[in-house]
Amino acid sequence: MRQPRQPGVPYPRLPLPETQEDLAAFQRWLGEAIPMVGTLGIQGMTQSTAREGGALMWQLALSPNLNDKGTGFGGALTAQTTLQGWCWVTLWLRAQGRAQDVVVAEASQRFLAPVTSDYRIICTPSDSQGPEQLAEKLNARGRGSIALTQQLYCGDTLCLEANGRYAVLPVA
Repeated sequence: MRQPRQPGVPYPRLPLPETQEDLAAFQRWLGEAIPMVGTLGIQGMTQSTAREGGALMWQLALSPNLNDKGTGFGGALTAQTTLQGWCWVTLWLRAQGRAQDVVVAEASQRFLAPVTSDYRIICTPSDSQGPEQLAEKLNARGRGSIALTQQLYCGDTLCLEANGRYAVLPVA
């Protein structure tokens, strides 16, 4: 068992995958690297065509994210969408064979309906050309950014839509 995380001490990177990403191993690493992940109720994640920039999907439990009204707590939902965008970029970079740091540059949310049951969040590029444009920036300058959209659904109801811009930092 690893020591508890300490402020100012970076967590070791997960080695780049030799073939396809093991999302269960990534989720375990994520829970160690970012301690609050264990309390967010992430039950599982799937991804379609990571190399091309496909959707990252999470299934989440409502119970650890309840507010005083018995619905989803906005702060927890915001944390989840922001983290999911960070994961999307990190997984995309890993699929490209790149080990670079990612930070959120900006984020916004629109709450459309209460979250009343277990739910799913789907993260995709805001622009279908986003992954290609990011790859071009990274190849030319070693850094870049991409806009992503996260949509949270309870059943068929869209409850929250978030947008964020995530920056990929140059290799130090």
